[in-house]
Amino acid sequence: SGHTAVERELQREKSSAAGSPPPPPPPPCRESSKSHCCSTMDTVLGIKGDGFTMIVADRTSARSIMVFNQAEDKITELDSHKIIGQSGPQCDTANFAEYIQKNMTLYELNNDMKLSTFATANFMRRQLATALRKGPYQTNILLGGYDEGAGASLYFLDLYSALTPVNFGAHGYASNFCLSIFDREYKEGMSVEEAKAVIDKCIAELHTRFLISQPNFLIKIVDKDGVRVMEA
Repeated sequence: SGHTAVERELQREKSSAAGSPPPPPPPPCRESSKSHCCSTMDTVLGIKGDGFTMIVADRTSARSIMVFNQAEDKITELDSHKIIGQSGPQCDTANFAEYIQKNMTLYELNNDMKLSTFATANFMRRQLATALRKGPYQTNILLGGYDEGAGASLYFLDLYSALTPVNFGAHGYASNFCLSIFDREYKEGMSVEEAKAVIDKCIAELHTRFLISQPNFLIKIVDKDGVRVMEA
């Protein structure tokens, strides 16, 4: 179970007999106070439906007044059935995502079992909490996954290591526009088409009301068949 996986992960890290401990996480990037502004300019949305989780992110890579490109992939596949959408400066999002991804692979090799989505969420939360007073990662996260028996799940994490399971979530300034749409439109057991319709309303609202131009969005879905990309 997820709880057992977390316990085994903690024991593996504390016991030298269980093998080499994972390498320390890379240091967070030392950017100015603009880092928080960068994270809020990104848009990450998530919604859980009947047997699937959908995560959406804008594709704009920018800093200050400069747009670098509009084809950025801000949704990382941790394994075949888990994805994370992240907002924040690229140095922190890339470092944190790769550190979690590689340690999940190491755990699977050492223990011959994969971390559940619940265990992955708690492992990520622990790493964020550990770094909080050393140099916090400037990244906010939506974790989506599918586990046999448990079904689909969606977790909300922020840079202060808050963690909670949710039916829908949003990071960035976009949350000011999209959470009310989620509140009104969300219902239990939504189909992929119904969830996509809600996301389309969120994107249309951002294109109409949001000051920042975000012309392109990427949608990824995780379900029993794995991860796939859906046209935005």
